[in-house]
Amino acid sequence: MHQTRGPGWTITTDTSSPMLIALYLKDNAGLTGAGLPPVAPAQPRIREADHHQLTQHVGGIGALRREWEAWWARLIEGDPDKVPEVAPPEFSAFSDAPALQRSLQAHFGSALTWARERRADYERLEARREARGTSRMLEEMVASRQLEVGPEAKDFNLTIIELPLAEDRAWLVNTDKVIMSQSLMEDPETFRSYLEPVLAILV
Repeated sequence: MHQTRGPGWTITTDTSSPMLIALYLKDNAGLTGAGLPPVAPAQPRIREADHHQLTQHVGGIGALRREWEAWWARLIEGDPDKVPEVAPPEFSAFSDAPALQRSLQAHFGSALTWARERRADYERLEARREARGTSRMLEEMVASRQLEVGPEAKDFNLTIIELPLAEDRAWLVNTDKVIMSQSLMEDPETFRSYLEPVLAILV
């Protein structure tokens, strides 16, 4: 996790282990375009597995998609009281989502290994950014927006959740949270094109 701060504002950038696990299961089950927002597939690519037999007695792939989307929405909201605990081997918190529960039971080991590898990748990426002083780009963007707005500039907190996605883009998921491809910041021009409209709302 990294925080960039200034007078009256904080931008927190981090990845999310529960979202990484959810992302693995989405791609593993072939749930293309699932969720709001429908984020891009993971990078590196996750091999698909056949979930039909797993889920056929509990609503099939259609039920799995609906249950996964409800879980994803809770993860985005981020309220710890509403996010079910991912606790093997039974995953009892998912008893009201039986297709998703079966998917977790069958694939959690692979999902957890993949998520841990991606978190390690992200930590290395953060260290490289720290060495390059990438956070200065965020400071400059906020300062520019504050200068533009003048005394009317508002205090704000923004959370950016970075995920290993195949598409370099960002999604504003609520008023103070963005989901973003973790490679997007490597392209300053494209990064600015996504974040400046968000800062225009917040500042």
